[in-house]
Amino acid sequence: MDFSIQVFGGLRITENITLLITETTISTWIVGGLLILFAVIVRIKSRKWTFEGKPSGLQNVVEFIIDGFDGFFRRSGGEKVRNLAPWFFTLFVFLFVSNAIGVIGIRPPTADWGMTFPLAISSFVLIQYAGVRHRPKSYLRGIFLEPAFVFAPINILGELAKPLALSFRLFGNILAGMVMLSLSYAIVPYAVSFLLPVPLHMYFDIASGLLQAFIFTVLSITFVGLAAEE
Repeated sequence: MDFSIQVFGGLRITENITLLITETTISTWIVGGLLILFAVIVRIKSRKWTFEGKPSGLQNVVEFIIDGFDGFFRRSGGEKVRNLAPWFFTLFVFLFVSNAIGVIGIRPPTADWGMTFPLAISSFVLIQYAGVRHRPKSYLRGIFLEPAFVFAPINILGELAKPLALSFRLFGNILAGMVMLSLSYAIVPYAVSFLLPVPLHMYFDIASGLLQAFIFTVLSITFVGLAAEE
């Protein structure tokens, strides 16, 4: 079977199969590689960790982050869906690194709606899973029968709007930050182009990237927790 590889919008070679390798694909691979490398380093270091006494160094940082996120998840999502905490922690870390990777000149994967929408769909699936698993009758009744059956289409649209809102909020903010940075490089003189955009990178890539990752993750956790609770 013939196939072609299309890199960064290159020409299509055959008419059978086209394999698209976009800039978003490359940057996603880079983010995944960085996270895997960090996980391997933590795994190797953890072999020497001791859980007696006061931790120090990398162990202290890792335990502080994990314990803090676990406590936050229990308060926001509840005990019923606590088994989903590792997924949402991974989601938050992936989003933050994806948002902040622009600080080293790489296009953030989350500046592409093709990335944010599948992530929002995963949260949408977990919302439905939590509701159907923990309170199937009341959850489905709330969608199809409350306050009356005639409101079922509106309730369904409300559920479908959640992944759209999550994806567009993240995509729009990251893309807007990337555009602002590109404009700043274009309008400032070359002599100061290495210094002036630095505060903008700190805001749009680091601060805003952390905020948008936090908002996406918190909203997803909240929706899942509400779906699971009566």
